[in-house]
Amino acid sequence: MIFSSGFRCLAMIVMLWSAVLLQHQPVSALSPSDRSSPIPDAAVKLVQFCVDPKVGLDHQAVATLVDYVLGSKSKKEVDLPKLQESPGVYYEFDTKITFPRFLKYAYSPQIPAALTRPSSMRYSLWIAPPGKSRNMPIQWRSASPGGEPLIIRGMQRDSNTPDVTTGVYYEYDLKRTLILLNHKGRQVLISISKQIDNSDVGKKGLILGKDDDWNYYYSGEPGSFKQGLGWAKSYIYDFFSVGVYVESGAIVRTGTFQWIRAGWSGINFVQNTHITNGMKRFARDFKMILESPNLPTPNQMISTYQRLSALPKHDLIEKYADLQRSQQSLAARTGKIGTSEANKQGSYAQIPKEQIVGELMLEYLKAALGKPSLVERKDFSGIK
Repeated sequence: MIFSSGFRCLAMIVMLWSAVLLQHQPVSALSPSDRSSPIPDAAVKLVQFCVDPKVGLDHQAVATLVDYVLGSKSKKEVDLPKLQESPGVYYEFDTKITFPRFLKYAYSPQIPAALTRPSSMRYSLWIAPPGKSRNMPIQWRSASPGGEPLIIRGMQRDSNTPDVTTGVYYEYDLKRTLILLNHKGRQVLISISKQIDNSDVGKKGLILGKDDDWNYYYSGEPGSFKQGLGWAKSYIYDFFSVGVYVESGAIVRTGTFQWIRAGWSGINFVQNTHITNGMKRFARDFKMILESPNLPTPNQMISTYQRLSALPKHDLIEKYADLQRSQQSLAARTGKIGTSEANKQGSYAQIPKEQIVGELMLEYLKAALGKPSLVERKDFSGIK
């Protein structure tokens, strides 16, 4: 009887400890694909904060996501529960770069965002309404332990590059929130995006040659060059994401939670694999650029940006027209567009100056990294 009572007591202690351990198991051990996981809910709370700052920043949600990104896991890509009828994916990768250097390249008002995401983004125009939002700082300061996070809000007008499968590209507006904070002694940047309304109608585009050469053709015409889809008027109906960039020594770990709903006639045709492939496309070039020994210094890239920005609009349009003609000529060789289309003279007076400068700077980056450029090197004379 003594043995039996002691055994029952021991068993109850084990059960109690098991319950405690289950309640306090690390976030990294919980798969975000499980609907009972707190991770997708934490991401949604940050998206809600991006949409409406009055809800307040949920610090526990921040900690949940950062701890998950830093935690060990068997897979770097995980399907997320569908939210608001949108499929979602988590994807993670490491980049060999210090955190301050990462911020200088990827989140600078004087280095276009597309330069670190050239196979994913054609352009990104940050808009900060006076009195309501802040521009990104030219010089980021490290977040101090126990200090208040730096929160920057704005709007963006973005255009992506042609999709690998359909060749379709979109333009859309986003609400954006950036949060710089210190988490357990590590610098962390959280980048939150939420699409506003539907995108513009998807337009016909082409990937010219290898995708990682970053040469694309943008027709400006609705539809797709892909056989059987030329008629389709497609849209991105919704997009929301939380990107977590965490300092880890001389490495920046990127973990992104992303949901997308897109298609035509109101029907979603996006699958999880499409999202994963898009994130891998982004990661491939992000790593390659920021880890390249040939990457110009931030000051060199800023100098190029300032020199181009200082040119008269007429001179910029002339350079931009040359770039468009080169893209048209390259597209004609694919047989997807005819001679008349290749020789079409476009009017570029209404294109924002920031977009023109950004697309020209991509050609400068190509040349610096040893890739073929569609713009003559002399246009960047004086820049190493």
